[in-house]
Amino acid sequence: MDKLNVIYEDNHIIVVEKPVNIPSQGDKTGDLDMLTIIRKYLKEKYNKPGEVYLGLVHRLDRPVGGVMVFAKTSKAASRLSNQVREKQMKKTYLVIVDGKMESKTGTLEDYLLKNERKNMSRVVEEGTKNSKKAILDYEEVIYNEEINLSVLKINLHTGRHHQIRVQMASRNHSIYGDQKYGTRGRGKQICLWAYKLEFEHPVKKENMVFKVLPKIDGSWKILDGSILEEI
Repeated sequence: MDKLNVIYEDNHIIVVEKPVNIPSQGDKTGDLDMLTIIRKYLKEKYNKPGEVYLGLVHRLDRPVGGVMVFAKTSKAASRLSNQVREKQMKKTYLVIVDGKMESKTGTLEDYLLKNERKNMSRVVEEGTKNSKKAILDYEEVIYNEEINLSVLKINLHTGRHHQIRVQMASRNHSIYGDQKYGTRGRGKQICLWAYKLEFEHPVKKENMVFKVLPKIDGSWKILDGSILEEI
């Protein structure tokens, strides 16, 4: 990957842009991951001997890029992880989906069941064994009638496996470029981007808000500059 894009850093946390197609943490592929990349950055920047502590607070799916926060101390890791558990950390995504939504804003609620063997999830009936409730809000940013694609802002209330991808696909609004659940844009990069992260600083207790917009190329060209200023 190119040089690490550090958005914010202090003694307690580091906020970075995760590029697409890089794992949040090491996996069975053995490919370079964000934890390894950031540890190397910290070790070199501060000339640290031995192992560098870095806490993984939340994850993004491998094909998804955007803003992530990591903890530089165990205390920060514990406090940020608690915010995730208590649903106090707010994550907002930009996504391009097939078709036009039935309404410009809405809330989607489903029960999702993960298939570990296939590494996929699906919508199931409430009460299905091992299913988990999934809730998100969406807001239409723009609809392009010519190509029948919509750009949405999505706020997650729960962090289920492949949640946005599954909930949108189950309503025939699959994400453009989604290789697992999609109907359009196969072979292209998935148009799902974690563009905004909001949380309380684990030590200073200040409200922190960070934004990173996707590069306006490929499928993202549906977004023009004037729209970006409003997001």
